[in-house]
Amino acid sequence: MPTPAQIAMLEPTGRRGSRLRCVMLTDGDRASVARRISALIDHQATVDPARHVWLPNGFALPQEAKLGETAGFISHHLREALMKWWLMDRRCANLPNWDIVSGATIDGREGLILVEAKAYDGEARTDGKSRGGNPNNDKHIRDAIALANAGLNGVVRGWNLTAESHYQLCNRFAWAWKLASLKVPVVLVYLGFLNAKEMKDCGQPFVTRVDWQNALHSHCKGIVPEAAWKQQLEINGISMRALIGSTQLDYEP
Repeated sequence: MPTPAQIAMLEPTGRRGSRLRCVMLTDGDRASVARRISALIDHQATVDPARHVWLPNGFALPQEAKLGETAGFISHHLREALMKWWLMDRRCANLPNWDIVSGATIDGREGLILVEAKAYDGEARTDGKSRGGNPNNDKHIRDAIALANAGLNGVVRGWNLTAESHYQLCNRFAWAWKLASLKVPVVLVYLGFLNAKEMKDCGQPFVTRVDWQNALHSHCKGIVPEAAWKQQLEINGISMRALIGSTQLDYEP
């Protein structure tokens, strides 16, 4: 259980719910954290506490990773490739924040575990991408998602990634696809934190693993094919997996 002093270290919006629990999950000695992250993916990848890094890194380093900017996970060359794929103009532009990112060995190659976490129904947004901001970036991002959608449909039919709705969901899968296309194997985990009771003022917390799975499948219907959760996808010979995980980390405000 985090202390009041630890909670105070976080930004106000991150002091409860999924954001807080991602920091809690990555807090502690490196061996313990590596085991927790590995458990999220049913040990389908190896997280080595001696050489792999992750963000957040507990209360000492609670920041989230942006894969085009944050060093330590992939090479500078690959970060540049991601930036060029996603943005036309980098000035005042933003990149997706990942709830948890960890390095890992996947199928004998250095890869990434990407975690998108939720703690209550309604936290997964259905809105499309705002058209505000830089119009060149807006078009570039929409083209990037369309390219990912075409690439994934070449592996398994039934993808409908778009910037017009469920933008967060679509950009998560688009980034996972792009990394795999750059020869970085990926495990994308949709993680449900169970019994986050302090979030009842926002929505219904997930009580059981089945509650979370049902909510996620409903959210993804018509956008992510059911087959995507059940098999390893091969993107030019590199693996991309999508998993549904759940865990409970208790917190009493």
